[in-house]
Amino acid sequence: MNLLAVDTATEKLSIALSAGKDTGHQDVWLFEADAGLRHSELVMESIDMLCKKAALKPEDLTGIVCMGGPGSFTGLRIGFSLAKGLALALGCPFAAIPTLDCMARPLSSLKGLIMPVLDAKKSSFFCALYRDGVKIRADMDLSPEAIAQTIAAATASQEPKQVLLFGPGSGLLHSKLTQLPQSPLANIDILVGKGIRWGNAQTLLEIARETDIFANPDFSAGPEYIRKSDAEEALPS
Repeated sequence: MNLLAVDTATEKLSIALSAGKDTGHQDVWLFEADAGLRHSELVMESIDMLCKKAALKPEDLTGIVCMGGPGSFTGLRIGFSLAKGLALALGCPFAAIPTLDCMARPLSSLKGLIMPVLDAKKSSFFCALYRDGVKIRADMDLSPEAIAQTIAAATASQEPKQVLLFGPGSGLLHSKLTQLPQSPLANIDILVGKGIRWGNAQTLLEIARETDIFANPDFSAGPEYIRKSDAEEALPS
């Protein structure tokens, strides 16, 4: 399979291209950049560059996958528009994978409680909880205080009492949690993951290759925002 994966859910632009060979071996080409607000400027030229390195034409692609959210509102819209537009134009399947599930996958073999974290701004964080590779709490948009209560409840009957935070927002969340007055986390070890993969496009490729996500492509699918946009919140009730 010749698969393209696009991650525009955060300020880190991550694009990966997997090209199948007659031998069954998959070669992977990767581009990552601290794109900030420049995803729309960089994404197409980056895909073109990877295709040239892989000696592929766009019509050689057999599937396109993008990050499904939560994440940056603008980034997710760019990723979905690009992935669906290319897939429709090329006649290949499209799929989206939840952001936090994708982030958690490389750590699925770890025992215990893990929490992928994205900074959702406005003193809030996108996060989810996984234990022993299984998701135990759905995607959340919570304040540090609410996250502390969630972790305390999840570790109530757990030994050792600890949770591993990781992802782009983990450092900031950790600092917020350690500053909480009368914190319910007094007896819980809050660890911060180090050396976690910077971008997530490679993980998107792995999921696309190892699952049947292209079995029922849904071109009506849109990003999982969790939170309302500023424009929606401004609408009169």
